[in-house]
Amino acid sequence: MPKMKTKSSAKKRFRVRPGGTVKRGQAFKRHILTKKTTKNKRHLRGIVNVHEGDMGSIAKMLPSAGL
Repeated sequence: MPKMKTKSSAKKRFRVRPGGTVKRGQAFKRHILTKKTTKNKRHLRGIVNVHEGDMGSIAKMLPSAGL
């Protein structure tokens, strides 16, 4: 049976932390920022964890991550 391939888009977007959680960047922070408030842009900073309900699809996209 051939090797399971990792989705190239997923390996660029997600990183697995040592505890088994997956971190991701925030969306809505790339363009059209003039109409967004400063408070809204400030809350979009930083890294957040992937929601528990999405971990199944992330595990399928990253088979070698051991999730």
